Amino acid sequence: MVLQVEGNSLVDEVVMLKDSASGLDGVVAIHSTVLGPGAGGCRLWHYADGEAAFADAVRLAEGMSYKNAMAGLPLGGAKAVLRRPHGDFDRAALFRAFGRAVARLDGRYVTAEDVGTSVADMEVVAGETRHVAGLTQRAGRPGGDPSPHTALGVFVAMEHAARRRLGRSLGECTVAIQGVGHVGEALAHLLHGAGARLIVADVDSARVARVAVETGAEVASTARILSAQADIFAPCALGGVLNAETVEVLRAPLVCGAANNQLATPADGERLARRGVLYAPDYVVNAGGIINVAGEYLGWASEEVAFRVESTGERLAAVLDHAEAKGMPPHVAADSLARAAIATGRVRARVPA
Repeated sequence: MVLQVEGNSLVDEVVMLKDSASGLDGVVAIHSTVLGPGAGGCRLWHYADGEAAFADAVRLAEGMSYKNAMAGLPLGGAKAVLRRPHGDFDRAALFRAFGRAVARLDGRYVTAEDVGTSVADMEVVAGETRHVAGLTQRAGRPGGDPSPHTALGVFVAMEHAARRRLGRSLGECTVAIQGVGHVGEALAHLLHGAGARLIVADVDSARVARVAVETGAEVASTARILSAQADIFAPCALGGVLNAETVEVLRAPLVCGAANNQLATPADGERLARRGVLYAPDYVVNAGGIINVAGEYLGWASEEVAFRVESTGERLAAVLDHAEAKGMPPHVAADSLARAAIATGRVRARVPA
């Protein structure tokens, strides 16, 4: 195992991961540990090269710092990004090597599953380090796949945003969901249960067809989902979907989804605001998963996790109120509140019942 620790102007610590025997090739980026150990999932993806993986890790780590701060968690922000080996590979060997790398960070980084990884992978990691969450759930305790918690947080935030921007309940809305992976699918079922009309798109045609059958959704192509006639656009795939080109074709007056880093650049948040589109900042609304991870790692009861996830709408309301009071777009308001929390070393108190 070769670990090279570097300084970087954008993050506190960067650890390059390389192990030829297992095929491990990636990076851990720790953005901040002011509020606690850097926490964020481990992503396994087809990156074109090391530079692409590095850039994604750094950006995702910063987002985790802001997400954890805004969720009121005593955690900093970090992310692990691994390049998926070409062809067949020994998955258990790769995640054992990753677990040893996490162990060597001595608690500065707490990992969990993310895009491309699973509870089973984290169980392998747990054989090498205790600084891991997202493990098999035990009765009465948080744990397991965090996706349902992420979906629930987005759902309750969307309820608030729909009332605020559209003056309607979700049962009176059409929601276009881009990506029906674990989180997007769970969100689709929650929205279907609330009576919403759905339009769904995903690169996996079999998966999107199954979700459409189960929820009565209309299927759109991945190219057309952004321009679908909908009240709400819910990005639930990979990041960077809102850019100079796509913002102009977006027809929904509200954006609220689970994907990380939905804005390609901060300027795209300004573009949405100029078009009158209300953007619910992604790291404010999609924190349900990391709340569950935090509860598992810190030993909270399941009831505490549930309370914090179900309070996502109140946290979004606080951000939108701040944005209106200061005359700034929601993404700027969220960033300013998150940076203030990190700068002072204090997390926001729980929203009272």
